[in-house]
Amino acid sequence: MAGGTKRLPRAVREQQMLDAAVKVFSENGYREASMDSIAAEAEISKPMLYLYYGSKDELFSACIERESTRFIEAMSVGFDPSLRQRDQARTVVKEFLRFVDEHRQSWKVLYRVAVGTQTFSHFVSDSRKRVTEMVTELIRAGTTVEGARDIDFELTAVALVGAGEAVADRITEGDVDLETATDLLVGITWRGLKGVGTADVVGD
Repeated sequence: MAGGTKRLPRAVREQQMLDAAVKVFSENGYREASMDSIAAEAEISKPMLYLYYGSKDELFSACIERESTRFIEAMSVGFDPSLRQRDQARTVVKEFLRFVDEHRQSWKVLYRVAVGTQTFSHFVSDSRKRVTEMVTELIRAGTTVEGARDIDFELTAVALVGAGEAVADRITEGDVDLETATDLLVGITWRGLKGVGTADVVGD
């Protein structure tokens, strides 16, 4: 109950606070979320919350850092050199959309709340940049187009990541189920991975 009477290990309590903060931020946005409501959601006192996180900015930054790390880890699962290119593509897409489906509040905080808050938008940009770099390397490794330039790989990756974010938004709103979204995005991704232009990819 509120008041900080539960005796929990520090690491567990920190995660409890972050879980509560992600929920409140996703539902109310950054501006409208209060430390009072976050403390109540976490079932701790507000002084206890401030003991761990000195300000709302600090708490939100911690949320963004944790959720972006989880997101990158989920995306990284698909980048396995032992997999065929098409299997890699499906695994990346599946893990990306599975993360969104299972962590809808996290996605909203990362790509809706943070991106709309100037102070924290760079966190989203950094996360998007890392994902785009992963996809760029996946395309570069699989394309057989002669004379393809770095900019060709990069722009194709940017387009695929943008499509992924749009589909992810539909999942968080409940407009499409995970399997349907996966099939759709895999089709888009695979056409991109078939090569910059019309050439076939190795292993097709």
